[in-house]
Amino acid sequence: MNSFSDEDLKQLTRQTANTLIDRGWLLSAAESCTGGWVAKCCTDLVGSSAWFDRGFVTYSNHSKQELVNVKKSTLEQFGAVSEQTVLEMARGALQNSNADISVSISGIAGPDGGTDEKPVGTVWFAWATKDSAKSELHHFSGDRDAVRRQAVAIALQMVTGIDKKRLDMERTYLA
Repeated sequence: MNSFSDEDLKQLTRQTANTLIDRGWLLSAAESCTGGWVAKCCTDLVGSSAWFDRGFVTYSNHSKQELVNVKKSTLEQFGAVSEQTVLEMARGALQNSNADISVSISGIAGPDGGTDEKPVGTVWFAWATKDSAKSELHHFSGDRDAVRRQAVAIALQMVTGIDKKRLDMERTYLA
């Protein structure tokens, strides 16, 4: 997958904004490896308060627990970069905001921190509404910046395709 330029991310954010405005929804984000980049992209657009509620930068395990209700037992059993953690992050971001939909991201952007089981470029995502949630695993290539840009792009792209009533509950694993 190619890296995304600033202009690409700006265009994706505009599409996300239009989708959210059309649906009358507010978005919240819980971000780990992207360090608030989704929130930055959203708030770069004038008038974003009409569709973006808030962002949580939950880089540490403690902040994941404190800000978005990730259970300590989840982190101990599955780790910060896991399906279970991002689902709890997405639900917690929704519960701790006025949003109608949330996105969460946790991954290993590199250049260090990867393992055989979770190599650099491993990123888990989740999206949640009041009624359901969806998770996806992606494996990105490139340097730290490229991995983070790709993660922001996927997070925004998925928000535009989600139906509020029901998210596709199946897990998706993409290389």
